[in-house]
Formats: sequence, C-alpha cells, structure tokens
Amino acid sequence: MFDRITFDPEILRGRACIRGMRIPVSVIVGQIAHGVSFDEILADYPDLEQEDVQQAIQYAAWLTQEQVQHA
Repeated sequence: MFDRITFDPEILRGRACIRGMRIPVSVIVGQIAHGVSFDEILADYPDLEQEDVQQAIQYAAWLTQEQVQHA
C-alpha cells in the first residue's frame, strides 16, 4: 500500500521514513503543514521524488482515520 514508506530499526529507531533514507515522513508532512510547497521540499531534499512527498501525505492521512463508536 505504501511502498515508499519504510520502517527500519537501524534508521531513526524505526520511524516512518522515505525509501530507507534518513528523511522522516513527519518532517515532510510538517513542512507541508507549514505551507512549504512540493517544489521547495524537492529542492531541499534532492534525493526525494514527487511520489515520495505525495505518499508521505497519503500515509499521514491514513494514520488519521478514526473509527467513531457510539455508546
């Protein structure tokens, strides 16, 4: 489902990263939340591809899905 999001205990203690690099998903999503554009992120991280940034957003959205249970 998220083939660009990796978890490796040897890289940033297993935090969600982009393709095994030391670029946490949280950093990318945080930058977008603060108004940084895709192009700016890609310029700051030349090893990233547009699909990496898009999948980071998709992963963050997936994590926020909630199931509401009514009593």
